[in-house]
Amino acid sequence: MPLDDAMRRNDHDVTDRVRTTDLKQVSAEVMRLYRGLYNGTPSAGLDQAFKDIGRLYEGRHPDYLPCDTEYHDIQHVLDVTLAMARLMDGYERSRKVTRSRVSDTPALPAACFSLGAITALFHDFGYLRRRGDRRHRYGAEYTLTHVTRGSKHLRRYLPRIGLKRYATSGATLVHYTGYERRAETIPLNNTMLRRVGHMLGTADIIAQMADRCYLEKCRDRLYPEFVLGGLTKKMLPGGRTQILFTSGDDLVRKTPGFYMNAVKRLDLQLARAYEYAGRHFKGQNLYLEEMQKNVRYAKTMSDAPNTDMLRRMPPSTLKQGVQPYPKDLVIR
Repeated sequence: MPLDDAMRRNDHDVTDRVRTTDLKQVSAEVMRLYRGLYNGTPSAGLDQAFKDIGRLYEGRHPDYLPCDTEYHDIQHVLDVTLAMARLMDGYERSRKVTRSRVSDTPALPAACFSLGAITALFHDFGYLRRRGDRRHRYGAEYTLTHVTRGSKHLRRYLPRIGLKRYATSGATLVHYTGYERRAETIPLNNTMLRRVGHMLGTADIIAQMADRCYLEKCRDRLYPEFVLGGLTKKMLPGGRTQILFTSGDDLVRKTPGFYMNAVKRLDLQLARAYEYAGRHFKGQNLYLEEMQKNVRYAKTMSDAPNTDMLRRMPPSTLKQGVQPYPKDLVIR
C-alpha cells in the first residue's frame, strides 16, 4: 500500500514502490507480473521492447533523435506501461476460476499481454523526431499526428520481435490512446484485442492523471506542447478563432472539466476497464484515488490569480542539452 501522499516521491508510481523514471525497475515489475500469470512462457519480445524503447528515448538509436517532449517523456511511457500491466493482471485476477463459479470470461493469452505492454511502451513513439528532420524543430509539433506515426512504426516493429501475427492489430490498438477516433469505431473484430485496447486507453489516462506532479506538469510542460502542437486554439466557421487555453495556469484551472470528460471516456468508450486496477490491488483502486486528489486540488485554484501554490518538482528525464521548446515561449 502507498505511503501518505505527503511522503510519496515525485518519481514513483502510485504505490511509491516503483521508480517510474527507471526503465529497469519498471521492466522488472512488468516481467514479475508476466511470470506470475504465464510461468515458463518465453518473453523475448517484451524484453527486447524495453531495451529498444530505452535506446530510442535516450537518443542511442541511429535513426531517431532523443526525446524532447517534457510531458510525454520516458517517465510517462513507463508509468503507462506499468499501469497497463496491472490492468491486464487485474483482468486475469477477475476471471480466475473458483470452486463455486466457472468464469466465462476468456483468458488473456501471454502473447496478448506482451502486445498490450509493447503498445503501451510505444504509444507515444510518434513524438520522436527522425535525425535530419527538416519538417519540425520540436517533437511536440507532431501532437496531432503522433498516434498515426506510432501506429506505422508498430506495424514495422512488431514482426522484428517475433509478433508478426499481431503487427496489424498492434498498429490498430495504439489508436485507443488517441482522440481522433472514437473507441467503438476502431476496426478490431477480435473481442479479446478490443478489451486490450480498452485497457491501453485506460492506462494512458489513469497513469498520467494519477502522477503526483500531474498539475505541475500540465502547467509547465503540457501547455508548451499544446502551443507547439496547435491545441491552444481552434478555427470556427467563418474564420473566427476560439482560444482554448491562454496559459499554463489556465490549463490547470480547466483540469476538472477535462477530468469529467475523461471519466465519461473511461466509463463509456473504454468500458470501465479501470476496475481491473482495483482487482490488481485487491480492492483499492489507487489510480482513481490519486486522480481524484489531483482534481480536488485543481478545483481549489479555480478562482486563484495564479497557480503558485503548485510547487512540486517533477523529475527531469530529457537528455542533457535537449531543448523541449523555444526559450521565448510564454508558459504562464
